Amino acid sequence: MSIAFTFPGQGSQSVGMGRELAEAFSDARDVFAEIDDALEQKLSKIMWEGPEDELTLTANAQPALMAVSMAAIRVMEKGGLSLKDKVSYLAGHSLGEYSALCAAGAFTLADTARLLRIRGNAMQAAVPVGEGAMAAIIGLEADDVEEICEAAGRGTVCQIANDNGGGQLVISGAKPAVEQAARLATDKGAKRAIMLPVSAPFHSALMQPAADAMREALADVDKHAASVAVVANVSVTPLTDPEEIAERLVEQVTGRVRWRETVEWFSGNGVETLYEIGAGKVLSGLARRIDRNLNTVAVNTPADIETVMKALG
Repeated sequence: MSIAFTFPGQGSQSVGMGRELAEAFSDARDVFAEIDDALEQKLSKIMWEGPEDELTLTANAQPALMAVSMAAIRVMEKGGLSLKDKVSYLAGHSLGEYSALCAAGAFTLADTARLLRIRGNAMQAAVPVGEGAMAAIIGLEADDVEEICEAAGRGTVCQIANDNGGGQLVISGAKPAVEQAARLATDKGAKRAIMLPVSAPFHSALMQPAADAMREALADVDKHAASVAVVANVSVTPLTDPEEIAERLVEQVTGRVRWRETVEWFSGNGVETLYEIGAGKVLSGLARRIDRNLNTVAVNTPADIETVMKALG
């Protein structure tokens, strides 16, 4: 049986996440402490106590979500699980791709935390607040949404940011164009077109300054070959080469998160079970809507870890 580990992205965060792991496992506590040290900040305190608006800040949410994923991975590895031997592929949704790469040994834990802090700050700074926007379009096909973005975005930026599957697409770009696209989507028969409460137009061409910042940061960091192939968001191809990984991560800042295609790629390459490692159950829900034949397991509590360890022997 072929399995894949997936890692959640922004939106899966909640106050209290990871605390149960820290209370149950010293190895998890070590992960949170190492990330606190790397960022010179008590991020774990914000994760466990809030306030929520501080945790939700992009620069905090991104390393925090990675921290929970890596705490679970560290506990399983210390318990005897070899990712290289038991897991066929890894993938992560947006920032979750960094969690996947950290799990595969492409970056150290401390470097991953610092990269995500840089990424979060750069994405926040790329566009003045209020100038960009994102919207979720429910119930239309990607081709229809692309046409709508093209019609709404003449002379400005409006594009698909996430293809999450199950008829859920997220668009991103200049605020007036995204608002116009949401109206056009409703006219075209979308079940819903919802403006999202986000602080920047992520995964759009407006994020180019952040992509430039990540190119510089990734050039300076120590990179290693991934021990397990990581399926990249922007190309839906399994990668192990560190330079190619870095290039895809730069492209990912302005490019589309092709999550529906990623899950379909897993199905087409023999994967039968997806384990979602970290906070929440968002990716498990998406996977079930994309392919009902896939088994999905969310792993974020001590009991979940025990279940995985038994299943994977």
